[in-house]
Amino acid sequence: MTRPTPAETFEIAVIGAGIVGLSIALRLADQGHQVTVIAPPDDESGASYGNAGVIADYAVMPVGTPDVLRNLPALLFDRDSPLAIRKASILTLAPWLLRFARECLPARMRANAQAIAALLAPTPAAWRTLAHHIGGAHLLKPQGSLYLFETQKDQRGADFALQRSLGVTVDCLSRAELGQLEPGLPAHVGHGAAFFPNTVTLHDPRAMLQLLRAAVDAAGVQHIEARVTGLARDAQGHVTLTGAQTRWHARKVVLAAGAWSRNLARQAGDKVPLDTERGYHLEYDMAALPLTRQMTPVSRGFYFCPMAGRLRVAGTVELGGLNAPAAPNRWAVLERGARAIFPDLPAPDRHWQGCRPSLPDSRPVIGASQRGADVIHAYGHGHLGLTLAPVTAQIVADLIAARPPALDIAPYRPGRF
Repeated sequence: MTRPTPAETFEIAVIGAGIVGLSIALRLADQGHQVTVIAPPDDESGASYGNAGVIADYAVMPVGTPDVLRNLPALLFDRDSPLAIRKASILTLAPWLLRFARECLPARMRANAQAIAALLAPTPAAWRTLAHHIGGAHLLKPQGSLYLFETQKDQRGADFALQRSLGVTVDCLSRAELGQLEPGLPAHVGHGAAFFPNTVTLHDPRAMLQLLRAAVDAAGVQHIEARVTGLARDAQGHVTLTGAQTRWHARKVVLAAGAWSRNLARQAGDKVPLDTERGYHLEYDMAALPLTRQMTPVSRGFYFCPMAGRLRVAGTVELGGLNAPAAPNRWAVLERGARAIFPDLPAPDRHWQGCRPSLPDSRPVIGASQRGADVIHAYGHGHLGLTLAPVTAQIVADLIAARPPALDIAPYRPGRF
């Protein structure tokens, strides 16, 4: 690995090497820029590895909705709830939670859904282009995605009017129709489902990430294994980046460090209310999978994700910061929920916990710093980092080239808060 001398000047430094950062680096390198990616050593703990593997073009709804606000006490105190808050973090999280409560109001929820839908619309085409470019087209599975209604109450409460108004295709299936799609689903489970027929999933997110990393390397992008902890503009018109006993300069910086972006954003001059959603998953190695496509039990807040040789059970939200240890009870919630649907599952083979970057309005932060276009923000994608990576890369490339992006990015700018 190349280790530049301290104070070397880069044309563009991308901070972060997850799916978003690498997609940006590849797009910029393909357009002729000299790009350096700076990120800590990859230990496969990031959200780019632990996600549900879905290109979620249907996921226009923000996390904050009137229903979530109304049910917040029950969500917080039910041991099997898809939402948990670490008690030690409640005071620290209070400002974020107050903002989140405001974003749950009907008008704010609709505005957030519209903003998310605008970003999601080009994702299927963007992902097909990216996957073909890096040799990963075979990993895309256009099988659609399911929301399972476990009870008649779930079914009666399902309302997709807003999603449909924003261009989402969704079909409501009877239990018999669901059984035809997924014959491995136990007969006693479910009262029908919502089916999103246009959704594409990844057969193996790790394999796709490896192909992307190989393409970035082949494009001549330099990698530096370090955590950037300091960011400041200097008198020479450069951005100075610092790490442990190391310093670099860059003409432009793209901040794509996911859940670790908040402090660097503040140093760039942008106060962004970014916090951390801690995600969990279990994996079951299975020669014969009980499902052929991704399925979400709507009341449980996690995904069943059929992948290469294994079933991944991923999801739920735990608010609690970056540094706290994993909470074993969150894996227990996933295990109980998985066995409620598939009681004959074997013991899980792997456990994973990672951090998602989360904003109260569920919109990512994409755009130039308020103090200058020498720093570009590209983080905060929440549950949609995988989905939105190539679209975010195109927007960043447009901003670097001083071109107007294809869509209005005002809803995602760091100065919106």
